[in-house]
Amino acid sequence: MKETLSMDELRQQIRANRWTGPTTGVAAGHVQANLVMVPKEVAFDFLLFCTRNPKPCPILDVLEPGQVEPAIAPGADLRTDLPKYRIYRNGVLDAEVGDVVDFFSEDMVSFLLGCSFSFETAMQANGLPVRNIEEKKNVSMYITNRTCRPAGPISAPLVVSMRPLEPAQAVRAVQITTRFHMTHGAPVYLGDSRALGIADLAEPDFGDAVSIRPGEIPVFWACGVTAIMAAVSAKLPLVITHAPGHMFVSDLKDEDLTVL
Repeated sequence: MKETLSMDELRQQIRANRWTGPTTGVAAGHVQANLVMVPKEVAFDFLLFCTRNPKPCPILDVLEPGQVEPAIAPGADLRTDLPKYRIYRNGVLDAEVGDVVDFFSEDMVSFLLGCSFSFETAMQANGLPVRNIEEKKNVSMYITNRTCRPAGPISAPLVVSMRPLEPAQAVRAVQITTRFHMTHGAPVYLGDSRALGIADLAEPDFGDAVSIRPGEIPVFWACGVTAIMAAVSAKLPLVITHAPGHMFVSDLKDEDLTVL
């Protein structure tokens, strides 16, 4: 994919199914977002869950029921402009699809939540490795033993993404990513994954396993897949989400959302 593409042109390619893979390493410098669509009768509960758990679920945009054009990407269509979606029925994954035009209704409320892909450019600019980009893989994601604050019928464990770094690099990564508070911010944990209830880093719950080299430690960031698990927990007749790693690319620049 050409680096000169605008974000609108990139979304057009996604809409035309010319880009169908994960978006890690794509659209450097632009904010990527998790997508969750829920029926309006539970939208307040989901919004409350996100406000109670801002680290994994930072809200970038919330649309009115039935609306599909987000304020953070004028002209976009949330039904078609992500590479891959998941359809859940009664809490069970029913299908993965390339668009959700036939599933979306006027009753659905769309949430866009910050994604850690957005700070990977800053990490690379500061000389830090991003292994999932280096190995052309989706980021590794794991379900932890930490519990988020529930809201009404919605609950979820914390999900984290992992990037291996040397200890000195991990300290620098904390400094860099702390500024990106709307895209998960600083790591939630560094070191022994067993403290998070993760038995085997080679077996992620979502995404791909990446290489961990001698002298490196796993560094864990809160992950927006937490929001997917939360929405699905209510066992609603229909929930629509992005497929893990297949994000919505917005017009916002990463630096637009940083804290100085």
